[in-house]
Amino acid sequence: MKRNLVVFSLIVVVLGLGLILTVGCAKKVVKETAEEKTATVQKEAAAAAQPAETEEQRLAREKAMKEAAMKEAALKEEQERERALAAQKEKEAAAAAIAAAFADLRFDFDKFDLKPEARETLKKAAAYMLAGKDVTVVIEGNCDERGTVEYNLALGEKRALSAMKFLVDLGVDKGRIKTISYGKERPLDPGHTEEAWAKNRRDHFVVTEK
Repeated sequence: MKRNLVVFSLIVVVLGLGLILTVGCAKKVVKETAEEKTATVQKEAAAAAQPAETEEQRLAREKAMKEAAMKEAALKEEQERERALAAQKEKEAAAAAIAAAFADLRFDFDKFDLKPEARETLKKAAAYMLAGKDVTVVIEGNCDERGTVEYNLALGEKRALSAMKFLVDLGVDKGRIKTISYGKERPLDPGHTEEAWAKNRRDHFVVTEK
């Protein structure tokens, strides 16, 4: 009998605690819901207190937005032009540096030995290649129109090889240099005068940047 009474008492206690917890949770939910409603009412009141935007104000706002977008687009376009101009100037500067370092070499009639001015030009070319510039060079040997095709092809090759040897002696990797002879097949000046022939007796450089 006592045991049944104890069990009954425990059940009553458990049920009482459950009822208390349930009521507490319900009150909390009701409180949160009331706070949410209060916040919503306050937002609606604040929105109602602000004056409605007039048509004139709307048009002014849209105009200001369009003007801001146009200014931003114009700024981006100007920046793009400046970048393109800077890239073009850099490219032109690089081309000018290559042209200065790899000017044509001139030769005397029926000769393939390098003149003093040719040696100075080759020193500039070597300096350019040894300064970390990742370039390769093809040296084209050329002759004037006098002599046979076969003779001038051989002479043009000797002229190109003379320039290559000088560059290699200055420290340029031979693997970065190629030679080819065009003999008299590619005259710079098609004339038949001493002046034209002097122009055509040359080594020409074709520089390729990697």
